[in-house]
Amino acid sequence: MNSAKLISIEGPIGVGKTSLAQKLSDKLNAELILEQPDSNPFLKSFYSERKNSALPTQLFFLFQRAQQLESLNNFDMFSSLRISDFMVQKDKIFAELTLTDDEIGLYNKIHDSLQIKPPKPDLVIYLQAPPNVLLTRIANRGVEYEKNISLDYLDKLCKLYAEFFYHYDESPMLIVNASAIDPISREHHFDALLHEIEKIEYGRHFFNPSVESIA
Repeated sequence: MNSAKLISIEGPIGVGKTSLAQKLSDKLNAELILEQPDSNPFLKSFYSERKNSALPTQLFFLFQRAQQLESLNNFDMFSSLRISDFMVQKDKIFAELTLTDDEIGLYNKIHDSLQIKPPKPDLVIYLQAPPNVLLTRIANRGVEYEKNISLDYLDKLCKLYAEFFYHYDESPMLIVNASAIDPISREHHFDALLHEIEKIEYGRHFFNPSVESIA
């Protein structure tokens, strides 16, 4: 991990990607590159009327990613560590979940025409939590348009994430049980997670401690 240039944090909505990215960035003095969902003008409509808003929502994020890649790809041997709360490689998860077959065909054509070539992270941190935990966290943060997110949607999303990362082998990966710990509010939880992150050089690893073991 000492030679890492890019750490990407991933997982479904409500799992804590952005909060962890921000805290790691502060701790490691890293540049922070964040997903920008609030800038998507179609997102609020997507959660209330998915059928008519899914395609423009996905296309907006696709073009946004293309712009963000300029920052992610501008690496040199002297660049500092960068931490992102997203991976471009997983964007098709949402296309598969929300778009019709015809819309997926159009989305893929546009995606291919942009010739998007995302950088390979030096480490992927995949945060997992059950759908019911995610639903509670989403409700607690009180974003109005997120109140329409259903348990069924989260269940399908979690399954697609699990399938994607089951096959993902391009980078070292740490799979974290994010329902068992609270690295944002509890410093000893954060320190335990950071210790695990710093040990990783290659391969697939799991961080699934019992609450008692890090209490």
